[in-house]
Amino acid sequence: MSTWLVTGGSRGIGRAVVDHVAASGDRVASLARSSSAEPAAHPDRVLEVKADVADGASVRDGLRTVQEAFGSVDVIVNSAGVHRGGRVESLDREAWDEVVSTNLTGAFEVCRAAVPVLSAGASIVNVGAVVGWRGFPGDVAYGSAKAGLSGLTQVLAVELAPRGVRVNLVVPGFVDTDMTAGLSERARARVIGTIPAGRTGTAQEIAEVIVAVARSTYMTGATVPVDGGLLASFGGHMR
Repeated sequence: MSTWLVTGGSRGIGRAVVDHVAASGDRVASLARSSSAEPAAHPDRVLEVKADVADGASVRDGLRTVQEAFGSVDVIVNSAGVHRGGRVESLDREAWDEVVSTNLTGAFEVCRAAVPVLSAGASIVNVGAVVGWRGFPGDVAYGSAKAGLSGLTQVLAVELAPRGVRVNLVVPGFVDTDMTAGLSERARARVIGTIPAGRTGTAQEIAEVIVAVARSTYMTGATVPVDGGLLASFGGHMR
C-alpha cells in the first residue's frame, strides 16, 4: 500500500486524484485550505489536512500530521491552484502574488518539506496547464506560474534522480472544474472550438493520467499533455 500526498485535494483535479487513489486501495492525504464539500467514498483511506501551500510553516505542520498518521510518503501530487484573470496592464500586484505563491511557490514549499521523508523510489507529479505553454490574453499570472512549474519539474528531476525520486509534469487542457465554471457560454464555446477532440476534459480523465505517470518507474523530467489535442492545434511541438 502506497501513501499519497495530494495538494488541492478538496476539489477539482486534486479531488479526482484523491478518489482514484483511495479506490485503488492506497492511502491518501489531502492538503487543502478547505474541507471537501462531499465526504470521501473511502474515508478509512483518506486523511484531510488543512494547510495553505503558500505558507511554508503551514505545509510543514500539515506534513507532520501526515507522517504521524501514515509514516513516509510515496507520491506527491502538486495540484493546488488559484486563478485570477487579467492582462499585464490591469492585473493588480495582489492578484499576481496570490496566483504565483499558490501555483508555483506552493509546489516548491511542499517539495522542500516532503523530500526528506520521501520513500525510496518515490514520485512527484506537478500539475501544469496549457496556458503555461501557449499564451492566452488575460492569463499573465496563471500562465507565468504554470510555466514556472515546468522549470521546477526539470530541475527537481535532475536533483532528485540520485535519490531514486521521479519528477514529472502533467499538463491538462480545458477541464470542467470549479475554476472554469465561471466562463460564459460564449467564451466556453470559443475555447471548445479550438480543441481538436471537440469537448472539454473531465477531472477524472486528468486524474487517470496523473496516477499512471506517478506509477511509471522509468519516467522523470517528462511533460505529459492531457488536453484533447489543444497544444497540437497551435502547431509545432513543446520544447
